[in-house]
Amino acid sequence: MKKYLILVFILFSIQLEAQSWKLIWSDEFNYTGLPDSTKWIHEVGNIKNSELQHYTNRRAENSIVKNGNLHIIARKEDFQQAKYTSARLSTDTKFYFKYGKIEARIKTSTGKGLWPAFWLLGQNINEVGSPKCGEIDIMEHVNTEDKIHSAMHWDNDGLISLTETTNCNVRQFHTYAVEWDKSSVKWFLDGKKYFTCKIKTSKHNTGEFQLPFYIILNMAVGGKWPGEPDNTTLFPDTLCVDYVRVYKI
Repeated sequence: MKKYLILVFILFSIQLEAQSWKLIWSDEFNYTGLPDSTKWIHEVGNIKNSELQHYTNRRAENSIVKNGNLHIIARKEDFQQAKYTSARLSTDTKFYFKYGKIEARIKTSTGKGLWPAFWLLGQNINEVGSPKCGEIDIMEHVNTEDKIHSAMHWDNDGLISLTETTNCNVRQFHTYAVEWDKSSVKWFLDGKKYFTCKIKTSKHNTGEFQLPFYIILNMAVGGKWPGEPDNTTLFPDTLCVDYVRVYKI
């Protein structure tokens, strides 16, 4: 009887937790054409990290919604003095949030020199710069690895990073998520927690993570981490997103 009551309590607690999340923002990508301009902006140019692509602005060859998915497409082509093009979408100026749960269902390609990512940056980046604004990397993948990378970056008299990896075949759809409150940031792959970082009371100058953030989806080509593409890298290559959802309790 005691074991039965414990099981009932656990199941009730799980159900209560699941019911407590309320959807506050999403893009289900159930339309056709360019990404919804009321929800996303396109960051343009070569942003940082010695990347090789030029991120284009609302160009269907690099970002298009079709068949229920967002496609961010990296191409090998000459464009604005770059040898590659791609897209970097963000909700900067459109949507920010502090605390909650964010998840996306994503699959992507693999290849030398490819660097797809789903991540968050602090809203105040234009005032304080990076890493003082804080960064939460929900999912990053490089080259042909069968794993993903997750991280927190911030400033404590210099760049501080906490990182983790977990095995994952990114060529199949998976749900990547973060749950974030004033005490911690937790990472989940297909509903299973694999990484936690404590931010309670802003210890070690983690106050950045008590402020609003915005969402980024991008497919980088090259850069300091993955290196350059080689003759095994197939273009065009695509980051495919089924949905992005943000919840609050």
